[in-house]
Amino acid sequence: MTIARLEGQHLVLLCDRFRCAIGRGGIRGEKQEGDGATPRALMPLRRVLYRADRGRAPVCAVPVEPIGPTDGWCDDPADPAYNRPVTLPYAGRHEAMWREDGLYDIVGVLGWNDDPVVRGRGSAIFLHVARPDYAPTEGCIALSPPDLRAALAAGLSAIEVP
Repeated sequence: MTIARLEGQHLVLLCDRFRCAIGRGGIRGEKQEGDGATPRALMPLRRVLYRADRGRAPVCAVPVEPIGPTDGWCDDPADPAYNRPVTLPYAGRHEAMWREDGLYDIVGVLGWNDDPVVRGRGSAIFLHVARPDYAPTEGCIALSPPDLRAALAAGLSAIEVP
């Protein structure tokens, strides 16, 4: 297992140190839906999703799958599909995985609140592409596209957020 560790605004993996963005709500041990926080946890990298129309599949130590325009992720605590992928259109509150802004061109699905899912404990915690100015996320961890590809190619399999 190749574990990266979050240290301030950097993700440290083996001998590499990558600048990153984290949640606008900081880091919290008691993560709640909508708080904008990055959860304090050891989160395994479950799989990686990518937009094949915008680039090649990243080299990864985990399963890799292309996403499409009908892919979404439920973030509605009242919905039975909470913190799970859904097919769009979808009646419950959700986010679209097929984004125009490029943030989800490569998305690592992190193992947060998924085994088991606890309603309201937070959803859609991903490792994804950062905005050019590294603006805070809604709770995810975000890297530049080259750094994200490099971390995945190095065998990233989990992220520790102390």
